[in-house]
Amino acid sequence: MSDDLFANTPASSGDYDASSIEVLEGLEPVRRRPGMYIGGTDDRALHHLAAEVLDNAMDEAVAGHATRIEVSLEEGNRLAIADNGRGMPVAEHPKFPGKSTLEVILSMLHSGGKFSGKAYATSGGLHGVGVSVVNALSSHTRVEVARDRQLYAQEFARGATLGPLQKLGSTPNRRGTTVSFTPDAEIFGAREFSPKRLFKLARSKAYLYAGVEIRWKCAPSLSTEEVPAEAVFKFPGGLSDHLAEQIGGRECVTAQPFAGTQDFPDEQGRVEWAIAWPLWSDGSYSWYCNTVPTPDGGTHEQGLRAALTKGLRAFADLIGQKKAKDLSADDVITGSEIMLSVFIRDPQFQSQTKDRLTSPEAARLVENAVRDHFDHFLTDNMERGRALLGSVMERMDERLKRKAEREIKRKTATNSRKVRLPGKLTDCTGEGDGETELFIVEGDSAGGSAKQARDRKTQAILPIRGKILNVASASADKIRANSEIADLTLAMGCGTRKECNPDALRYDRIVIMTDADVDGAHIATLLMTFFFQEMPEVVRRGHLFLAQPPLYRLTAGKESAYARDDAHRAELEATLFKGKKVEVSRFKGLGEMNPQQLRETTMNPATRSLIRITLPPEHEQRHAIKELVDQLMGRNPEHRFNFIQNNAAEFDRDLIDA
Repeated sequence: MSDDLFANTPASSGDYDASSIEVLEGLEPVRRRPGMYIGGTDDRALHHLAAEVLDNAMDEAVAGHATRIEVSLEEGNRLAIADNGRGMPVAEHPKFPGKSTLEVILSMLHSGGKFSGKAYATSGGLHGVGVSVVNALSSHTRVEVARDRQLYAQEFARGATLGPLQKLGSTPNRRGTTVSFTPDAEIFGAREFSPKRLFKLARSKAYLYAGVEIRWKCAPSLSTEEVPAEAVFKFPGGLSDHLAEQIGGRECVTAQPFAGTQDFPDEQGRVEWAIAWPLWSDGSYSWYCNTVPTPDGGTHEQGLRAALTKGLRAFADLIGQKKAKDLSADDVITGSEIMLSVFIRDPQFQSQTKDRLTSPEAARLVENAVRDHFDHFLTDNMERGRALLGSVMERMDERLKRKAEREIKRKTATNSRKVRLPGKLTDCTGEGDGETELFIVEGDSAGGSAKQARDRKTQAILPIRGKILNVASASADKIRANSEIADLTLAMGCGTRKECNPDALRYDRIVIMTDADVDGAHIATLLMTFFFQEMPEVVRRGHLFLAQPPLYRLTAGKESAYARDDAHRAELEATLFKGKKVEVSRFKGLGEMNPQQLRETTMNPATRSLIRITLPPEHEQRHAIKELVDQLMGRNPEHRFNFIQNNAAEFDRDLIDA
């Protein structure tokens, strides 16, 4: 190698040497980057701490060792959660002489009783991950354990142990674990627990497991008309009781909801569901795994959608209704009120915040559990089955009608000399059985891969040039003059602002597909801002989606998998590739992926994951979102500066440089 190659390289390596490499020990990584563990430091993340501790107590109940849980919100933003289960182990840990097992659980990540499956058949919380994160992000934590008729206690501050485990004496009438903690103001600022939010959380947990009694208490100064100082939750009917409360007096397509439970042998799992189809409803969906809410759904949702769709198609075939072959899952569940709860071993989630379940076996488990019950629900009362099928087919007919209208407009727009389409748009033929999709991709390179990876019948591709105009801070004249905005508007075919007619949208789905890095996230944010401001009704109707391309490809021998981000990569290395030598390759962008990889990971409906972007129906919530968009994307830079100042604790210089 020629020395000339390094002729202009500075002789000194500057301040990047061995001392630049930090090694974070104990719970320090959690305090440094809480977003990796609880998704941020906002109100949602704050209440995630409460959910982690409550999940551990619920796991004791689901395992059959606890019948009662107490949730107590005290003044000073302190929360205590107690159960009458077995109590955390307190003996000296065999691998850490001089330390109690309780201290190991509270002060070390990835230590707990739920990895081997011996202590818990199913679990939502993970001692040593969830509770140690809570400990790390609390200014003070106290754990009391009543076990073997003895009472023990240990205290911590910001993850550090304040002293050894104390033996407080005998307690013949008490058993279980009590965790009380105060979230650290250094992490969460002035944010405090919402009594209303915790009250609803406690009540929902009682619905999810009929065998548990949850007692709620809060300081009198924190109680309101909606939130009493004391309450007891116990619902023998489980999700059916929850659904009945949610439906109230609303008229439904079927007089009886579709509800049931199914237990599987050999501790494979348990499925419980409750579904109603109100006559007038925007619909609501509640998905749970091991009592943990998964708001983004996941594989258990996929299993339910498959069971309901196949069941209705089979019923339609039974009564000779041939048109029902065109039924889709969206036709079946749109406007319905759904509650689904699964209990499975070793659940896999998309991230530590558990927003989406990814365990493949959950889809099969739910479909098998629900399908047989749903067939009986439809055929035991034929009039009920006909009523539900008729309602769903009305929705199907409306969907197909809108699709046909869009196809006519698309062909008209394509063939008409008066209406032009963007030159870079590679349109779909619209001749497939599936719904049509427009992928908005970043750059010609990514556009080229996407064109080769697409299904030409249903998937269209529109490359854009880098970061589009920020419409929230631009004048109307500047927006109209921007060529990228003009191309987007032409491709959609539905107009903008007051002229926006979502029924004229040329595609069923608009998918924003950008690189899985910071620049890609910025471009996606600019595009979401465009749709929010220029075509809000398109967003509200659920036509806008975010693709989730991978950032890494992990390979060990013949086995390979894709990771969306660093957290997902760490999760795969700790589970799927545990103990194996893993080769990791990082995608610099979509254009670096070959068409087969792009199709397999990001574009194929059978294997991809999409995030639906939508707007809430409530006016007040939409107004709050508008204020946030104006604050972060609007013309006043001071608002952005203040936001960065207030949230800077989530980040550090290393993260920004990375």
